[in-house]
Amino acid sequence: MPTAPPMPAASWTLPGLAVIGGGPAGLMAAEVARAAGVEVDLFEAKGSVGRKFLIAGKGGLNLTHAEPMPGFAGRYGPRATEVAAWLREFGPDDLREWARGLGVETYVGTSDRVFPLDRKAAPLLRGWVRRLKDQGVRFHVQHRWRGWDTDGRLVFDTPDGERRLQTAATVLALGGASWPELGSDGGWVPALEARGIEVAPLVPSNCGFDIGWSGHFAQRHAGAPIKPVVAHWRGADGGEHALQGECVATATGIEGSLVYALSATLRDAIARDGATTLWLDLRPGRDVERLRRDLSRPRNGRSLSEHLRRQAGVDGVKAALLREVLPADALLDMERIAVALKRLPLRLRAPRPVAEAISSGGGVRLEVLDDGLMLAALPGVFCAGEMLDWEAPTGGYLLTACFASGLRAGRAAAGRLLRNG
Repeated sequence: MPTAPPMPAASWTLPGLAVIGGGPAGLMAAEVARAAGVEVDLFEAKGSVGRKFLIAGKGGLNLTHAEPMPGFAGRYGPRATEVAAWLREFGPDDLREWARGLGVETYVGTSDRVFPLDRKAAPLLRGWVRRLKDQGVRFHVQHRWRGWDTDGRLVFDTPDGERRLQTAATVLALGGASWPELGSDGGWVPALEARGIEVAPLVPSNCGFDIGWSGHFAQRHAGAPIKPVVAHWRGADGGEHALQGECVATATGIEGSLVYALSATLRDAIARDGATTLWLDLRPGRDVERLRRDLSRPRNGRSLSEHLRRQAGVDGVKAALLREVLPADALLDMERIAVALKRLPLRLRAPRPVAEAISSGGGVRLEVLDDGLMLAALPGVFCAGEMLDWEAPTGGYLLTACFASGLRAGRAAAGRLLRNG
């Protein structure tokens, strides 16, 4: 099994490709470059590779999604055209076949999400790393990249002190700014900006939002699922949109799959207007006219909570939301309650911090890269993965684009090295 070359000196020259970052994008870049015949050294700041990948798969590794094109590519919003080009080279079907090559079979689950049969990330990652080592990729852990020195050498902090590396080609796959304890902390931004590379601010994506509940509501209902509901919101086009799903009350607001799917739109609206409103239909399947009729029936001395439960099928956190949002006088008016059940306004004040988000938006602007994801201002330096300026909802879309961009960058970097001898 190949090992890292000895490094007695503080500086050395690498004959092939340096890949910085051991997430899916970096590992895929290393794999395709090595398959092309290029020597590859991979550098990871943490003590092992793939840490965020492992955590993302803790509840079941959602590897990709079975949604057909072009709908799949449309999930990348403003960057759909650019990401679609990556996916033509390595799309969701290719990703499933690649996993099969590692002995990991997949299946299509609910909502067309794709998982390994055992739903685990660790066996896939172990098999992948083992194969990369067998193919000759050299791994260097606990090497945190700090940028370039004045001679253009890569600078790393290591347990043995500072190391500097001269290389003809580099793939940067350093992640975004979510989950910094796993290595994606956005610490690379100043190094690129110092070289004149335009980086869009890193912002939370697939995140929760603060509303500012009362202490009573937060104490009693944080963690409670709110389902099923239909969310209504106004898009950037001024039109109203709707999506059914579920979310979760938190101590400060809401999160969950439904909210994550809307997070980019909600986040941008807050940035533009200072706050935004999300309306929840708490009783999908029952129209407002029926709710009016049902709630207008005599209470016969029953409490409001019992009346809501019996006549509208609303209790628990949904009933608590009515009490939290509506003024006291509205809770005496069944007409206003019926309307609120179909359109309860939640005023979102702020997205949760990027360090808490599942992923981040922003990053190296795609306009400063060529088709092979090489920085025009830094020939020989390629970028891949979540550090690029694109974002996507959860559901396998994030991972698929990370793999695809890593393949494109690794392939282009290898081609450059081979052409230049």
